[in-house]
Amino acid sequence: MPRRRTVLESDGPKYRQVFERLSRDILAGKYKAGQKLPSEAALVRQFGTSRITVGRAVRELKERGLVERIAGSGTYVRERTIGEGGALFGLLIPDLGETEIFEPICQGMAGAPQATQHALLWGHTESTRATKEEQALKLCHQYVERNVSGVFFAPLELTPAKDETNQAIVKALEKARIPIVLLDRCIMPFPKRSKHDLVGIDNRRAGYLITEHLLKLGCRRIVFVAYSNGAATVEARVAGFREALFSYGFPLEADSVQRLASITEAELKRLLDSLRPEAFVCVNDRTAGRLMHTALGLGYQVPRDLRIVGIDDVEYAKLLPVPLTTIHQPCREIGQAAVAAMLDRIEQPEMLTRDILLDCSLIVRGSCGTQKGTMGTL
Repeated sequence: MPRRRTVLESDGPKYRQVFERLSRDILAGKYKAGQKLPSEAALVRQFGTSRITVGRAVRELKERGLVERIAGSGTYVRERTIGEGGALFGLLIPDLGETEIFEPICQGMAGAPQATQHALLWGHTESTRATKEEQALKLCHQYVERNVSGVFFAPLELTPAKDETNQAIVKALEKARIPIVLLDRCIMPFPKRSKHDLVGIDNRRAGYLITEHLLKLGCRRIVFVAYSNGAATVEARVAGFREALFSYGFPLEADSVQRLASITEAELKRLLDSLRPEAFVCVNDRTAGRLMHTALGLGYQVPRDLRIVGIDDVEYAKLLPVPLTTIHQPCREIGQAAVAAMLDRIEQPEMLTRDILLDCSLIVRGSCGTQKGTMGTL
C-alpha cells in the first residue's frame, strides 16, 4: 500500500514543518530507537516538497541528536543516552497521543538547551489490556525502580478513578524522594494546590479571555461545555467563564455550565431547544470540534446560527469545517520551561513551590463570526 501523503500547513518554513512532523513522530515512538527513517526520496513524496527541504529538515534532526546518518546505509533514530554528569528523567503522560498538547510539549522538552546533557525516558508498558490507570501506575513503579532523577507528570483526566490514581502516583514518587514537575494541570481540584511545581498557562484567564471575546461581539446567551471527569484545568476555565459574565453584568444561570458524558445529536438538540444559546465556549478544541461536527450534522450553520470557540489551538483547530477561534497554548515553550523548572528544583530542593504560567494569545478565526487574525495576549 502506498504511503499516505502528509499535508503541511501553510504557515512557517516548509523545512521546519517537515522537521517538526518527523521529530514529533520520533518522540511519540512512531519511529523507534535504531529504526531506519524513510529515504529522502520517500520523504519528498510523503511531504510533497523538494529534496533540499527534506535534507535540511533531516540535518536539523541530526543536530538535535534525534537521528544519526550511516554512510551508505541511511538515517537511523538514535538511542538517547545520558551524557557525562547528566540525569535521567521520566515522562509520565498517560494522555500522550490522545490530548494533542502533549506531543509539542515533549518536543519542547527534548529540544530545550538545558536538556542536551540529560536524557528523557519514554516509559511504556507491554499490556494492552490494562486500564489507563493501571498503565500509569506501572510506569510510575518502573521509574521508582530505575531511581530516575525526576518525573514530568501530566495527571490523568476523564476517567472515574483519576483522582485516586494521581494521588497514588505522587505518593509513590514522594516516598522515593523523586522530584515532580506537573505539566499543564494540578492533581488537586481548582483552586487548591499541590506541593509540586506546575508549568502551564493561567487557565482561569484563558477562560475569561475567550468568553470576553464573545461578549464583545454581542453574544448574551453563552453556554460553557466540558466533558465529565475533567482535570483541574476545567474548573479553572469555568471560573474564568463565570468571572467574564459577572464582569460584564450578565447573570450566571444554573445551566450555563454543561458537563456532558458525550456530545451526541440528541444531547446537543436538547441543549439548543432548552437553552437557546447564541454561542458555546468549549473547554478545549477537541470538545469544540466534536460540538461543531454535531451541530453541522443537525443542519445548523457556524457561525450564522451558533458561534463556537475553544481553548488550546491544537494543530487541527484551523482545519475544522469552520476554522476555530481559540486560545493558543505555547506548548513547546511550556516543555522548555518544565526542563528548567526541574533542574531548578533539583538544585534547590527547599525552594518554595511555583506555578510557572506562560503567556498565551487569542486566535480569531471564522467560528466566532469575525475576521481571521490574532487579537491580544493574556
